[in-house]
Amino acid sequence: MTKAAELAKMGEVITNGQIGGRRNALVNGQMQCWQRGTAFSSIANSLTYTADRWVAFVAAGSAQAQVNQDTSVPEGFRYSLEFGRANGETDEVFQYVCQLLETQDSLQFANKKVTFSFYAKAGANFSAASNNINVKVSSGTGTDESSATFSAGPATGFTGNAAIVNATQAITTTWTRYTFTGTVSASATQIAVAIGYDPVGTAGADDNFYITGCQLEEGSQATPFEHRSFGEERQLCYRYYYQMKAATSFMKIGHGRAYSTTDTTATYPVPVPMRANPTGSVSAASDVGTAGLSAGGTTSANPAAETMDDYSRFAINVTRSGGGYSAGTIYQIESDNNTNMTIKLDAEL
Repeated sequence: MTKAAELAKMGEVITNGQIGGRRNALVNGQMQCWQRGTAFSSIANSLTYTADRWVAFVAAGSAQAQVNQDTSVPEGFRYSLEFGRANGETDEVFQYVCQLLETQDSLQFANKKVTFSFYAKAGANFSAASNNINVKVSSGTGTDESSATFSAGPATGFTGNAAIVNATQAITTTWTRYTFTGTVSASATQIAVAIGYDPVGTAGADDNFYITGCQLEEGSQATPFEHRSFGEERQLCYRYYYQMKAATSFMKIGHGRAYSTTDTTATYPVPVPMRANPTGSVSAASDVGTAGLSAGGTTSANPAAETMDDYSRFAINVTRSGGGYSAGTIYQIESDNNTNMTIKLDAEL
């Protein structure tokens, strides 16, 4: 049987030799987007979002885990996610990196078979017994439950949790694609995937595993990894987290009317509607300045503080407070002669 015939038998749509449709339910499965940074250390008994949509957690204790962006990859990829214990760490507690789907993206899999596939390799000093990683695909019966809830299990903390996949897999120092298949219950309303390990002994310099090309799809067989363009993947990530950093010394955020002599507000639209009203922050008051557009672009005295208020799924308001404004006058808020200003909006699960 030809490959096309095999795929057609699986119910896939074949057009011009390509597999049609959007098959991968995971976002940033090829580890392209790293808005929060590319290196994360001292992850201890906490949840830490790393590469976009991927959250790491470590069991209670003093264990110190780390996540790094890495360029060791299988053919066709640019980045992988490196995850493991810090060099010299002795705590032997489980640690996982996970991704949770929203309820509205999970319901399509209810009462169906799903396949979770990914590329993985072991670091030179990977300490897990028999080089085993733990692979979990779990479902729950709640609605948009959080990563904190899910991690409490470990990686099984959903309300009404059911194991779709609960397996161990020995890995080597050579990139290999692994696949796991299970059946989602008819009552499932949320799904998450997790990959982790139980370390042993004292960590060496590379007590890590590496993953990329993560895919969750309907069916009992893994299809080729669905590559998305960087632009498309980034837009999908913005639904959950958006970070804007000043690219120039006087980068403009937006403009708005001073509603008193002490406060002026600028509205800044986000690139895509976010999953929910986000939590937000601005790096520091000293990073934000105000230009008076109605006064010919002159810069007003910098107010003493800034806040973010009235932010929603669609836009935020950045408010500069302190004084020196004319009520009713239009002002422009910008980075204050620096490139330090960073606005962060978080709507993750």
